Amino acid sequence: MTIKMSESATASKQLSTAPSPGNRFYRTVWRWHFYAGLFVIPFMLILAATGIIYLFKPQLDAAMYHNLMFVQPGATALPYTEQVQSVQNSYPGATVTQITPNSAADRSTEVLLATSDERNLMVFVNPYSGQVLGSRDEDNNLQAIARKIHGELLIGKVGDYLVELASCWGLVLLISGLYLWLPRHQFTVLGTLIPRLWNKNKRVFWRDLHAVPGFYGILLIGFLILTGLPWTGFWGDTFAQVWGRFPAQMWDDIPQSTVLTGSLNQRGQVVPWAVQQLPMPQSTASEHSNHAGHSNASSPTQESVVGTLVNLNSIIALAQAKGAPPGFNVTLPEGETGVYTVSAFPNDPTQEVTMHIDQYSGKVLADVRWQDYGLVPKAVEMGVAIHMGKYFGLTNQLLMLIAALIAMLLSITGAVMWWQRRPKESGLMGAPAMPPHVQHWRVPLAIVAVMGLVFPLVGLSLVIVLLLDYFVLSRIPALKRIFN
Repeated sequence: MTIKMSESATASKQLSTAPSPGNRFYRTVWRWHFYAGLFVIPFMLILAATGIIYLFKPQLDAAMYHNLMFVQPGATALPYTEQVQSVQNSYPGATVTQITPNSAADRSTEVLLATSDERNLMVFVNPYSGQVLGSRDEDNNLQAIARKIHGELLIGKVGDYLVELASCWGLVLLISGLYLWLPRHQFTVLGTLIPRLWNKNKRVFWRDLHAVPGFYGILLIGFLILTGLPWTGFWGDTFAQVWGRFPAQMWDDIPQSTVLTGSLNQRGQVVPWAVQQLPMPQSTASEHSNHAGHSNASSPTQESVVGTLVNLNSIIALAQAKGAPPGFNVTLPEGETGVYTVSAFPNDPTQEVTMHIDQYSGKVLADVRWQDYGLVPKAVEMGVAIHMGKYFGLTNQLLMLIAALIAMLLSITGAVMWWQRRPKESGLMGAPAMPPHVQHWRVPLAIVAVMGLVFPLVGLSLVIVLLLDYFVLSRIPALKRIFN
């Protein structure tokens, strides 16, 4: 009888001290937030820092390469074929791959070269005198390195997938962080909307410095993550294949290759995201052009079937006549079936232009503009322009700078909070403990299902983490001690 009463009392005590379902869910979300932060923090710091560098690319380039980019305006500019010839004379072993006509009277012409030692050099030439002003290594300058780190951590495809995974987990952080920010009992302005920076309690100070800016910056950071994902290697490629297609009737009866327009972006941003899935058309060599020996794509002059001269001068004049905005570039044809590609990736995405032109006849084989984009590609292009700080000038740059700084602040304060509350024993992670009673899994499973459908990489990783957490970390005593 005594034993039964004792057991009953123990059971009653456990029930009375058991956390409520709401509290158990709170602790579960907190645990997810901890794991997500542990993984995301280093990536978020890297992405924010490199993003800030690339955000101010126009100002940094103008300051670092002023003597190369700016010239004294002259009366008459030389033909572009002569400007390119001047560059080729200075770099006889290199191949011209792209030219960007001077975008203003005081700007130089930019000619991209592929050298014999596999470097990409941007050569700057005075459009009025033909003087070669100097060159910049397009693979090893501040902006290029920052962009590579931002996109793939300098380790190729694996880095690309890691950045994508960290970005998706960043969304998990934002969602779980918003839930943790919500007042659990009584709403108070201090600590919820205004950080208590004067508080002498260090934990309160760092918690408020983490939670309050996180609440104000959640939309900006979420915007940065979502608008960056279309450029990722796994989710972004899949997304582009679904939404980045155009009706075939836009270019009926035009020979097409299996190469996509997006291949031009291998040397940096050349064409917009919206046209990456556009098949490259092919030039058709006539008997006359072949007989005349004009099939070399890098030749400065080529005759067309009807006797008109097709070269850089005529291609650039055609682009200007068709309204290509200043700053457009021309990628030269590769091989006998290659085409000239005129592409404009301006600050205002509604002015984007992508044209493929036959290298023999000068005929426009494809001409894609903003009005040809679908609703989703338009949204992506607008988002990318704002993400890069291009759309509405300095204000846009400063807004994205604030978002990046908040992301860095959240990462640093999150790390400090973990360091303060971690167990003093070495080797312990100090993760929030798994709730002692298994809660209803409908809500967590619904979240995993939605994330898995929208972002497959993060869905797969969530399943792995949940299984490891429930079946391994919380059940093996040694691991439970470390991670709890």
